[in-house]
Amino acid sequence: MYIVMRKYEGVTNPEEASKRIQNGFVPLISGMPGFVDYVWADLGGGQMLSVAIFDDQEHAKESNRLAEGWVELNLRSVLPNACQIEKGPVKARKSSPKAKA
Repeated sequence: MYIVMRKYEGVTNPEEASKRIQNGFVPLISGMPGFVDYVWADLGGGQMLSVAIFDDQEHAKESNRLAEGWVELNLRSVLPNACQIEKGPVKARKSSPKAKA
């Protein structure tokens, strides 16, 4: 598995960003080949973080290209700054069977 984390700073409206992500981006990314998991989090202070996990690096790269284009078209007004991207292979993972979407 492979993980991609995108950190956004200077978010002008976290609630609106979250609403657009949930209603627009989550359905897109979750339908991609190799999709495992996606999380969008509010870190406070105008910072937000997305975490996407895919079966392999190639699918993760595709998701990153999708995210970049989608953000440019749909979120530039609330995510005005370029994001910081961290990525790498997943070395350990455990999900709770009780986890809820």
